[in-house]
Amino acid sequence: MTLDLSKLEYVIFDWDNTLAESRSTLVLSVNRVLKEYGLPDWEAVKSRRNPDLSFRDNFPLVFGAENAVAAYERYAEIYKREVRSHISTFPGVRDVLAFFHARGIPMMIMSNKDRRLMEIELPLLFDPQLFSRVVCGHEASRDKPYPEQIYYTLDGLLAPADITPERVWMIGDSPMDSKSAEAANALPVRIGRSIWGDEGAPDTKIVYFNNFEDFYHTLKLIK
Repeated sequence: MTLDLSKLEYVIFDWDNTLAESRSTLVLSVNRVLKEYGLPDWEAVKSRRNPDLSFRDNFPLVFGAENAVAAYERYAEIYKREVRSHISTFPGVRDVLAFFHARGIPMMIMSNKDRRLMEIELPLLFDPQLFSRVVCGHEASRDKPYPEQIYYTLDGLLAPADITPERVWMIGDSPMDSKSAEAANALPVRIGRSIWGDEGAPDTKIVYFNNFEDFYHTLKLIK
């Protein structure tokens, strides 16, 4: 599929493993909690997760319903303490953000992440003013992979019936991002590989790039 900027109105970015390399903090933090609960490490237990649920919403499947809330709060406590030392972005991300910013195309972040964590992380990497909206988990009626989170992100800007692949791009690393985009009739752009290893079969509706540097190179070539 050929990218076309001529009708593009909004660009929505996923956060984790898209704009932010946060996996190292996530794994470090969750492994400490797993150890406290006498459970195997993340590599051993991650197969329990439901790929259509956020990391936070998978805690009942990993820790059990009776422990999920307390385990997640402990995870968030450790994560907030450790993230400053570990978070980074990826080569090419700042170039892509500068590209859209220079053209006056509004950029948004849409993540299933806990807002308490997002508000700490975002200013560690980027000027929050770059993004016209930041939507986090449990704020829309349903999160990714469902379309409601995109509708919520664009609320007051573009009606669901007016969303088209030409007008809205959803850029992320995972099938969850792409499913949400397709369900909302936005263009799914997939960068790199999912941290969960659940790539799925190639989909002709998705535009794939190995990394942000490749994406930026393609953007520069668009006439």
